[in-house]
Amino acid sequence: MTYTTVIFDFGGVITASPFEAFNRLEAERGLPRDFIRRVNAADPDGNAWARFERAEIDAAAFDSLFASEARAMGHELEGEAVLAVLAGAVRPAMVAALDTLKARDFGTGCITNNVPSGKGAGMARSEELAAEVAAIMARFDHVIESSKVGVRKPDPRIYEMMCEALGVQPAECVYLDDLGINCKPASQLGMHAIKVTSGEQALADLSAVLGMELP
Repeated sequence: MTYTTVIFDFGGVITASPFEAFNRLEAERGLPRDFIRRVNAADPDGNAWARFERAEIDAAAFDSLFASEARAMGHELEGEAVLAVLAGAVRPAMVAALDTLKARDFGTGCITNNVPSGKGAGMARSEELAAEVAAIMARFDHVIESSKVGVRKPDPRIYEMMCEALGVQPAECVYLDDLGINCKPASQLGMHAIKVTSGEQALADLSAVLGMELP
């Protein structure tokens, strides 16, 4: 199969996984490891996190609703603390790979589940990181943010929206995401999905699929 297009998730692919930051926050607060992920996995389509990613609630409502959900699971944690650590560090090698793909005329897209918090698509807490993220986002042919379109992964519609925007068929696309639940609908639509566990693994797998060396 000849692929023409590479579609990226943002957090956990272009940047380090927010789960690493969540684990640090949990350690600081004396909470069980992966507690934040467990809160966000309960009622996965209707909880505070899901509603915030679709921009159905604002940051203040998320702060209190998340705190209520955490309390119901036995621990105290405000939503604002979670938002404060959300933006991950950029992986330079992934950005270099994106530039290489552009130079070789691959179409590129970014589908990100994000929330209307912080600065810009990457939810940065500093102007410096926001500017860095904005420069990366400008490289993509098209970007879809869940908080702007009101649809979030793993809803198949968001992948279809990207294909329509880029004018490609799913079978022409490689899709990278750090969550298996988000890779599954991409694969079911016909994309070649790569589950990202590290920047190095992602680039090795993408290089193998495309038959070209990426940094």
